[in-house]
Amino acid sequence: MQRFLRVLRLLALLSIVVAAIAVILVARGDPTIHVHMLIATALGVGLTVLLGTALMALMFISADSGHDEQATIREEKDDE
Repeated sequence: MQRFLRVLRLLALLSIVVAAIAVILVARGDPTIHVHMLIATALGVGLTVLLGTALMALMFISADSGHDEQATIREEKDDE
């Protein structure tokens, strides 16, 4: 669990950086954009990147821990 939390902190930092870049690009595109659009862009991009990377990290951590292999072995034994 602590391994995932350590990875999640790094992923949160990554999502903040990506959201900031997205806000900068949107703000440069049109100078008349309202602050609500920038907030929506930051939240949408940031949370989407965080969710996607967190789910991918969970998948890799689960595969490394061996829990997936144990479930597969039990299914094979039940089939025989």
